[in-house]
Amino acid sequence: MPGSATARRLPVSAVLFDLDGTLADSAGDLALALNRLRADHGLPPVPVAGLRAYASSGARGLLDAGMGVTTDHAEYASLRDAFLAHYAQCLAETTRLFAGVEALLSTIEQRGLSWGIVTNKHSRFTLPVVAALGLTQRAAVVVSGDTTPNPKPHPAPLLHAAKVLHALPAACVYVGDDLRDIEAGQAAGMTTIVAGYGYMGNSGAPGAWPATGWIRQPLELLSWLPES
Repeated sequence: MPGSATARRLPVSAVLFDLDGTLADSAGDLALALNRLRADHGLPPVPVAGLRAYASSGARGLLDAGMGVTTDHAEYASLRDAFLAHYAQCLAETTRLFAGVEALLSTIEQRGLSWGIVTNKHSRFTLPVVAALGLTQRAAVVVSGDTTPNPKPHPAPLLHAAKVLHALPAACVYVGDDLRDIEAGQAAGMTTIVAGYGYMGNSGAPGAWPATGWIRQPLELLSWLPES
């Protein structure tokens, strides 16, 4: 994967982040919910390591990886609802900011840049997680999967965030760990950075994603941002 050697100062005034796999390591709690669902069906737990790559894909990805159930399965809707009910009970038991994210956000704030969160996680889950991470009063905007009619990879959530920030899309950079993050950012007219330390999903080689750049750890992002 390309790294920070390709970094250049972007002419941006706002930084937008995906949540799961970019700002926060939530794989443990998502795996816990999935394993509680497996237990309901008499199945043994799956190690968190076997589910991490699917954590950014939410219920869809985790049900596929952990239950072998895709969206066209007759029981998908009921299993999804059961999974989400379990997840609602363990939203922030182990979820933490990735190492380096706190320092990254503090430096972004010191540089006078706005920052916010754009996630496909629905607001009933997003807002408690953001609060548990201590980010509610710091994020200038939080856009959830149900904030706009269409979630990522549609550009609507990112365009909504830019509007709230009173920023042109071209003045925003979006950082995410899934192909749909990059596709949404591109469609919104934003520069995009791949969080290579995140979950990365199963959407092929991230080095081939149509991103502006790639980072291997959160603090590398600072090399892409204006210094003041």
